Amino acid sequence: MARRAKGGGATPATRALVEAGVGYTEHPYEHDPAAQSYGLEAAEAIGAPPEQVYKTLLARTDLAANHGLVVGIVPVTGQLDLKALAAAVGAKKATMADPALAEKTTGYVVGGISPLGQKRALNTVLDDSALEHATIFVSGGRRGLDLELPPSDLVALTSATVAGIARA
Repeated sequence: MARRAKGGGATPATRALVEAGVGYTEHPYEHDPAAQSYGLEAAEAIGAPPEQVYKTLLARTDLAANHGLVVGIVPVTGQLDLKALAAAVGAKKATMADPALAEKTTGYVVGGISPLGQKRALNTVLDDSALEHATIFVSGGRRGLDLELPPSDLVALTSATVAGIARA
């Protein structure tokens, strides 16, 4: 997949992909501040099947590293199963991270948190449903920008574990 920019502009996520030599496609769109769901808004705006669009969420666990923060990447059509996420990283439990801590740790704003190019490398888990698709869409590092890439490339770049962490 060749990189194809449509006016989205560079973000830490796109820079990480370029530096790694990974092909991707930018899908910028006009973000509506009144949108109820950033992920579903993105799917509709870029014309992608919602089950192929993934959201990046941060959870806090009882692990010592990185304040216990773990990244979970799940389809926008589902929710993060915190028990499954904890099990995937060997933690006893997980809770959603405070949004301010998520922003500070990743360098991105909520609604634009990308699993790529974060300020600090975090334990990352990608829902196994991603492997059913040739490509998936994740945030490009700002509201109004999604990136399309093969899930295998996302796993490689983030050193992600693949596990069933989503529930309907």
